[in-house]
Amino acid sequence: MARTLIPTVINLIRSARIDLSTEKRAQADVERLLTGAGIPFEREVRLTEIDIIDFLISGIGLELKLRGARKRDVYRQLCRYARHPRIEALLLASSLSMGLPASIEGKDAYFVKLGEAWL
Repeated sequence: MARTLIPTVINLIRSARIDLSTEKRAQADVERLLTGAGIPFEREVRLTEIDIIDFLISGIGLELKLRGARKRDVYRQLCRYARHPRIEALLLASSLSMGLPASIEGKDAYFVKLGEAWL
């Protein structure tokens, strides 16, 4: 299910003018997008005592990161998330200029640049 839904979620985020002033506002905009598209999701899902992913969408762990986040820390965080059995694939939506490998800890990994719809 995750694999077939990923292109839909990526295109939805790519086409939207998401408020990038704070991470919380960006998350609220993504929540409205998913709700409007009729895509079921869970918000702020606790994976471990310290790990809470922003969205869980049918096995897709969606994490939002804005400028100011350290790329190395973001990658380490995604590695921790990928170890959790509820995560089938990872999607990082970010205003950072960074890439991801095709898989992290054996889980498919995807990146979508926030703010493309503003161009």
